[in-house]
Amino acid sequence: MKAAVANQFGNILKIEEVAKPQISSHQVLVKIHACGVCHTDLHACHGDWPVKPSLPLIPGHEGVGEIVEIGANVQHLNIGDRVGIPWLYSACGHCEYCLSGDENLCLSQQNAGYSVDGGYAEYCAAHADYVIKVPDGLSYVDAAPLFCAGVTTYKALKVSQAKPGNWVAIFGIGGLGHLAVQYAAAMGLRVVAVDTGDAKRQLATKLGAEQYFDFKTDNVVDEILNLTGGVHATVCTAVSKAGFRQSYDVVRRGGKCVLVGLPPEDMPLPIFNTVLNGVSVVGSIVGTRKDLEECLEFAARGKVKAIIEEKQLEDINDIFSDMEKGDITGRIVMSLNH
Repeated sequence: MKAAVANQFGNILKIEEVAKPQISSHQVLVKIHACGVCHTDLHACHGDWPVKPSLPLIPGHEGVGEIVEIGANVQHLNIGDRVGIPWLYSACGHCEYCLSGDENLCLSQQNAGYSVDGGYAEYCAAHADYVIKVPDGLSYVDAAPLFCAGVTTYKALKVSQAKPGNWVAIFGIGGLGHLAVQYAAAMGLRVVAVDTGDAKRQLATKLGAEQYFDFKTDNVVDEILNLTGGVHATVCTAVSKAGFRQSYDVVRRGGKCVLVGLPPEDMPLPIFNTVLNGVSVVGSIVGTRKDLEECLEFAARGKVKAIIEEKQLEDINDIFSDMEKGDITGRIVMSLNH
């Protein structure tokens, strides 16, 4: 089969012919029809994070397709089922986190396209218990980004505990943030969006934001505090110190600042104000299988739709180059197996 393979950290990926995966009794073989490209894939291929993947690696954790082979012990899936293979490739199923509904925090989890080969290939082996069915009416291309960007932002909004009618500020209206605005609006939240430029202003308001502030030209903190009296929650997809600090400073007493972006530097936290104002600063990492089912259902009902540019597997190195330069709007999805 054809796959994009990382053989050395920092080098370009090579399109290679590799053996089709052999599945075990608890796995399924998925013929990949589309795979989204996430910034995490770039980090994996560059070896940027403390825990590095083993090479050679086939990246990709937004792979969706149809099941073409089923392991002997798999009873709940059928050949032809449309499924996706998310970042949470598998978890142990019996630790405290798995048993309490926090399987995305399992210390024994495997991650697609990082600790195991992922979806930048014509076929991918997957743990049958952790693939998620793609709802009818949702195309492979539209579904792919929801298996990471979608569930990540949806989960962050759940973690925020904001209720319908509450104000939520979304910092960064990019690949993650443009989905966060849509999920927040669909959940009945009042949305303030923060980014820069008229294009982002038009996008954010089109997707459901009531207000937009430009961090280059507006006094973001004062404007949001004057508008809302302090938001009930923020979701920070930005990766800058300034973005983090603003997302913290606009939260009202008792509110939550939910961090999703992964900045390259440490960021100071005002302990005195955090304690005095009862503000919670929390991290949110992807989501559980249940979160993913819920976030896909929003899309199936037409409430959420990723902005997608469709490309091919052979374009991956150009995609990574554009990603490094910040030249991507929305999400890139590679089509395979036409």
